[in-house]
Amino acid sequence: MTYGEERIYKKVEVIGISPESIEDAIARAVKKARQSLEGLSWFEVGDIRGHIGEDGRITEYQVVLKISFVVK
Repeated sequence: MTYGEERIYKKVEVIGISPESIEDAIARAVKKARQSLEGLSWFEVGDIRGHIGEDGRITEYQVVLKISFVVK
């Protein structure tokens, strides 16, 4: 895709979840979105949150993303 071309985007909101890291949560969300959407172009991070276990350690990262794709 050439960025000089006229194009229109649509955004959807997804939540990526990972026990490993924020980056992994983002990657998982994008990978899953690619399974049902074509022409993914960019993402923006809205919120970052997670769960804390009883031992005080982080057990889960949650990242709210808006992912855009080109409208055909």
